Amino acid sequence: MSEGLQQGDVSPKDKSSIDVILWSSRILNPFDDPVEIRAFEKGKSASGYFMDRQKLAEAAMKLDSQGFQVYVTLNRVDKTLYQNAPERLVYFPKRTTSDSDITRRIWLAVDLDPTRPSGVSATDEEKKAAQEAAREIREYLALRDWSDPIVADSGNGMHLLYPIDLDNSPESLNLVKNCLEALASDFDNDKVNVDVSVANAGRIWKLYGCVAKKGENTPERPHRISRILEVPEYLKPF
Repeated sequence: MSEGLQQGDVSPKDKSSIDVILWSSRILNPFDDPVEIRAFEKGKSASGYFMDRQKLAEAAMKLDSQGFQVYVTLNRVDKTLYQNAPERLVYFPKRTTSDSDITRRIWLAVDLDPTRPSGVSATDEEKKAAQEAAREIREYLALRDWSDPIVADSGNGMHLLYPIDLDNSPESLNLVKNCLEALASDFDNDKVNVDVSVANAGRIWKLYGCVAKKGENTPERPHRISRILEVPEYLKPF
């Protein structure tokens, strides 16, 4: 992977949201490809394609401040999609990134979601269950010679992002899907689940630095800022 991913670092908690968003976008998408922002808020949607990461961060921060849930494409996107909405946002877009628009898979994404009622944020106790599951899975895979992942706080659960370098094919889809299903089989319990639905190539992913806004923002179930917590010094694809 590129030199932008050889940074042993953690997300700076004392910086403004736009700095965290910018830093996170460069970690997630280190190549010279367009990245799609896609965002949702109470029946509204927005999308835009960005080569300029600063403009991406500014657009994401605008959407975040307006109450949108903000996501980005996780894998490498065909450059021709850039013309759909270059360096700008389109509301209620007619065209967004599909699985067939991905040119290369660069992440195997593990999403650990605490069990809770649909459409609400996690409690602190529920979130701790996801943190414990993330620790167990990371240790389990390390013993099997997997490289260290990016560790991130999704706001309500935990993410582990393992670098890969695979073409976008039915075979790679089956490989990723089988990995997630195997982890779910071993680690799902009544408190937390491995989300096996995130195997598709065109998957959009939480843009870290933005707020996870599920349900009402209450003391028991608060809205929280998502953050990258740990980036290995070297991210080696497998």
